[in-house]
Amino acid sequence: MDRQTDSWSILVGGCLFFPGLFFFFKRTLTQLGCNHGDATTASARAVSAVQAIMASSAGVIIVTSCEDVMRDRHRLQVKGHEGRVGVGGYLRRELLLVLHHLFMVLACCPASLFCRQGRGDFFQGVLFLAELSTPFVCLGKVLIQFQQQKTLLHNLNGALMILVFFCCRVLLFPYLYYAYSRYLRVPLLRVPLEVPWPCNLGAGLLMGLQIHWFLLICRGALRLLLRPATP
Repeated sequence: MDRQTDSWSILVGGCLFFPGLFFFFKRTLTQLGCNHGDATTASARAVSAVQAIMASSAGVIIVTSCEDVMRDRHRLQVKGHEGRVGVGGYLRRELLLVLHHLFMVLACCPASLFCRQGRGDFFQGVLFLAELSTPFVCLGKVLIQFQQQKTLLHNLNGALMILVFFCCRVLLFPYLYYAYSRYLRVPLLRVPLEVPWPCNLGAGLLMGLQIHWFLLICRGALRLLLRPATP
């Protein structure tokens, strides 16, 4: 009962903390002279980056403290975009992103907080590490928003974003199966047969999205590199 109360407290706290942080950033940027659209977009990126730093920090702490990947416990859990288009236009343009976050909120979050039966903190921590790439993604979009895409900072951030995104989002799912294969002491290819089918389905859907976004990032970077220099 205490654990369930704890989970609800975390959920309610996140629902209050992140919107409050968004309005704080937005008000600060507006007072600094940003227009409404820029302040809204930059604030959303800032909140996303803060959430990512918190989640990945929690992931590092959890992963490094769990020896038994199924039974060791470490109760630290955290989870929490453009203001210039209408809701309909945003949904059409960012449908995959919206579906991804709906899946995280409606399926992954309840499963993480209430359905794990006290097991799998290690895997929860590894999933938090996916957020390591988010600050780089957000910084890149903010730099583009303020027309700083030709700067050294943007180029350096782009290179780091590609590397971190590949390691922490694309390779993350094969690593989860590898860690579980070591726990079960079975060959890696047998692991999908040993886990419940909803886990395989969820991992497949999430990994497919990560690969899709990684290819989009690489295509954007390639287009930037091949673009002829402006005289």
